[in-house]
Amino acid sequence: MHERISVLARNGKTIVLVDVSDCSARKVEQIAREVPEHVTRQPRGSVLLLTDFTGASIDQEALIAIKETAVFDKPYIRKAAWVGAKHFPGAFFEELRKFSRREFPSFETRDDALTWLAKD
Repeated sequence: MHERISVLARNGKTIVLVDVSDCSARKVEQIAREVPEHVTRQPRGSVLLLTDFTGASIDQEALIAIKETAVFDKPYIRKAAWVGAKHFPGAFFEELRKFSRREFPSFETRDDALTWLAKD
């Protein structure tokens, strides 16, 4: 498993954490391309996914990698949340939401996101 992709437990739930905090756009792209390997091993509709973008850089290539990942991951994701993505342009969110047809609530802290993901 990539050192920036891990599994956390919260309130008896398993959450996949994709930590791209403080990463360059190239590193975000690289990590994003590895996510399906971990998510698609789980039952469809079961994955709780948290992506931490705090301090990360995003460019067009990283966005493309994230969108491509979303294609593979979509059937497996039950709930997904972001941390630290508020500094991204609104167009980034709109493009990804339109592409994946999924809402990505954004939280200020990992703890807030984990709490939300672990709720039934």
